[in-house]
Amino acid sequence: MIPFEMVEPTSLKEAVSLLDPQEPTVRAVAGGTALMLMMKAGVFQPTRLICLHRIEPEYAQIMVGGRGEVRIGAMATLSEVEHDSNVAARLPLLKRALRTLSNVRVRNVARVGGALAHGDPHMDLPPVLAALGARVSITGPQGNRELPLEALYAGYYETVLEKNELITAVTVPALDGRKAAYMKVTSRTADDWPALGVAVSFAHKDGALRDLIVVVSAATEKVTRMASAEKVLQGAAPEDAALTRAGEAAAAEASILADAHGSAAYKRELLRVYLRRAVRQALAEGAPGTV
Repeated sequence: MIPFEMVEPTSLKEAVSLLDPQEPTVRAVAGGTALMLMMKAGVFQPTRLICLHRIEPEYAQIMVGGRGEVRIGAMATLSEVEHDSNVAARLPLLKRALRTLSNVRVRNVARVGGALAHGDPHMDLPPVLAALGARVSITGPQGNRELPLEALYAGYYETVLEKNELITAVTVPALDGRKAAYMKVTSRTADDWPALGVAVSFAHKDGALRDLIVVVSAATEKVTRMASAEKVLQGAAPEDAALTRAGEAAAAEASILADAHGSAAYKRELLRVYLRRAVRQALAEGAPGTV
């Protein structure tokens, strides 16, 4: 491994000032679980790493706001999110998803901000948060900005973050009775990279589905909302015919990528099937007789 400089700023402002937008070999590091693998493989060779562990502790906090929204600091570990009582009570889908997000060793080290900024379409956290309507907070030299989480991603391993910007938090609005589910399809263990991830959330009123968010990942180059499936399901009763039409619409709309986890045709068929299953699972959560 080629030698590099490691600096440890003690404030977010200092950390941002150390980033060089003209130098791609300068990189911030939070948990470093993905970055270290890239360095060992020779994919990335830094000249300077900016370790964020000593910045203000507020950026690792998980808090509930006045409207019931959950704000998760970018430096919170995935394990801290998994075991947080407010997350368990207010965002049970997020807690469930984290149980099969990699393994416990990784979750103990990986940070929320790093997991989101990495831009890997196979990761579980982005589609779950996108389906929950999350917004991501970003800080740079020009100040702060906020985006819907799905708007963070520009392509395969690409985000809209500038090289001198850092994610500081992600905020998830109160569910207010919305139903939500995430289903991942893996060819090996449950915590492996998925061939497909499907996340949904919606209101269920008077027997009809409303205000849908349908998100696909892993099979696509980035976290992607399925507008056609959302349109099909808007105002529909959650019956087999409507769910089948939505699955067909999503399969037609999505730009599917083949990789080691499966062919494009295989993943398209998975999408048809698992979109239906995700909606049904969301409806079943919390129903009488379910756990």
